[in-house]
Amino acid sequence: MSEPVMGVGIGRPPALRRFALLATALSLLGTAVLSAPALANAAPAVDTVYSIESAKSAKGLMLDVVHAGKRLIAVGDRGHILYSDDQGSTWTQAKVPSRQLLTSVFFVDDQHGWAVGHDAQILASADGGVTWTKQFEDLKREAPLLDVWFKDASNGFAVGAYGALLETTDAGKTWDDVSDRLDNEDQYHLNAIAAVKDAGLFIVGEQGSMFRSADWGQTWERVEGPYEGSLFGAIGTAQPSTLLAYGLRGNLFRSSDFGSTWEPVELKAARGALEFGLSGATLLEDGSIVIVGNGGSVVRSNDDGQTFSVFNRPDRISVAGVTAAGNGNLILVGQGGVRATSPTGAELNK
Repeated sequence: MSEPVMGVGIGRPPALRRFALLATALSLLGTAVLSAPALANAAPAVDTVYSIESAKSAKGLMLDVVHAGKRLIAVGDRGHILYSDDQGSTWTQAKVPSRQLLTSVFFVDDQHGWAVGHDAQILASADGGVTWTKQFEDLKREAPLLDVWFKDASNGFAVGAYGALLETTDAGKTWDDVSDRLDNEDQYHLNAIAAVKDAGLFIVGEQGSMFRSADWGQTWERVEGPYEGSLFGAIGTAQPSTLLAYGLRGNLFRSSDFGSTWEPVELKAARGALEFGLSGATLLEDGSIVIVGNGGSVVRSNDDGQTFSVFNRPDRISVAGVTAAGNGNLILVGQGGVRATSPTGAELNK
């Protein structure tokens, strides 16, 4: 793997979403053991252990950030989940029954959200991210879940290492292992799942693997992608059937036919082609797309992903996730925690 990660390797390069893009992120440990198709939600055998409260939690490693209505929610290291009601100026630490690294968070409305992470943990909140409960974990997998997506307050999917695809139809009361719906014999890590307007769901992962579902997750088709390296994310644009997939060394691809064909998107930085890995993205209300990654990279498109402007933050701190602040600015998360920036990713004038 060309991107630096800390920790012990697992035989083949994991190239996990965001992990490979952050110098401080943890790599996977051990060998995964996939469990049976039906997964019973775990009940803690001992007293619940909560994340440790820390005044510095907003400065620690954070891997994803989203909106729950007007509230901002960020997740990251040591089970830390933060929320902000003032457009990212201040952050409050939520009560979370986990000390594991959390990799992704998704809110379907202003109250109901889910976060996933190491130990295949799935956490849920019904109060806008203030408090959380543990719905599921699978210690035998010894590997993380890496992304989560919900269609509504009942139906959702989580994806992760070694081809894990989990589904719930009852708001997470039970989760089923439906990994066998994918043509993924090599158990490539699934790094991201995204909705594509008027088309369906799309998954990207290790070794350029791609899968799409036109019936929103019930059946899946393997897609021949444009790239053999790992893809860390995908995002649907404001246009029907149109999406972007991104990964190592600034590789970015665009499809306008739900992944049947792809075109590379050139990213030009001040000193030539952008070669930093890309790790997270957001679709803004005006249809603009922002993608972030290593080296403080913040790239933005105002034409549905056909072209991008490139900005590299002077601090060069790796960025894992991005969302709108709600006032025209951006919220970036990654190394060094959460920070509010200008629409380009530059520091705000104090």
